[in-house]
Amino acid sequence: MNWQVYIVECADGTLYTGITTDLDRRLSEHNDSKLGAKYTSGRRPVKLVYSQVMNGKSEACKCEYRIKKLSKEEKINLIKS
Repeated sequence: MNWQVYIVECADGTLYTGITTDLDRRLSEHNDSKLGAKYTSGRRPVKLVYSQVMNGKSEACKCEYRIKKLSKEEKINLIKS
């Protein structure tokens, strides 16, 4: 099973980072259902700005944690790279 780390940009310009095994489904949940994150539900629509495939859930969680600790400027630099 391939895990992915992703960053979405919310309608208010904020960034949300998460992990998933099905990126299309997860983006749909963020935009169209109650299954999306509470944070993004009030900031719709969201658009995908970054994703990276990981080797497993543990690696994805560690990467997500590292990204969440970055400043917004550092996240933007990551997205641009």
